[in-house]
Amino acid sequence: MPLLNKALVLDFGGVISRTLFETHALSERALGLAPGTLRWRGPFDPAGDALWRDMQADRISERDYWLARAREVGRLLGEDWDRMETLVQRARGADVDAVIRPEAVAAIELARAAGCKLAVLSNELDLFYGADFRQRLPLLQQFDVVVDATYTHILKPDPRAYALCVEQLGLAAGDCVFVDDQLRNVEGGRRAGLQVVHFDVMQPARSYHQALALLGLTPE
Repeated sequence: MPLLNKALVLDFGGVISRTLFETHALSERALGLAPGTLRWRGPFDPAGDALWRDMQADRISERDYWLARAREVGRLLGEDWDRMETLVQRARGADVDAVIRPEAVAAIELARAAGCKLAVLSNELDLFYGADFRQRLPLLQQFDVVVDATYTHILKPDPRAYALCVEQLGLAAGDCVFVDDQLRNVEGGRRAGLQVVHFDVMQPARSYHQALALLGLTPE
């Protein structure tokens, strides 16, 4: 039976795309840096990334973290980067498909085939990737709803962000499964009444299995 009254709601960075921490080799090639230049690894090595620990402890925001990393990488290139999106747009290069998680593609296709609605709920999709990114990534054309704080200026975990997404989907909050790699955003989704999965960037397949199971789907 089609799951027309269910929705899979995904964060973009870290959930649909691989994190910048996972793609240092791609970034170094795109930027012309020597292999091994980029050493900050966030959740993959919290002990070695003090700035990441500050972000996780809410001493700085996620945007503060990436702005600091952008300035750091800009200096390596002899440039002054004062916008965090410069790092993402320059480091990702021209091959956007190379940074998309295959587990995400499989889950999105399965949910779509089952009749589920699809939504992206992001704090900085176009801000980070550029306004033309959606046209360059065909996968995003499969989504019914994209709520991007680049334009709404309402950042997760503000309850209004989730409410706006649910309203656009036309479903009850409890019929939506929300997936995010930041715990604060996951807890915000839980408080807003959504079913939630805290995405583990080190176990993406397992996290997607959890999300699909909440929708009543079993991946192959």
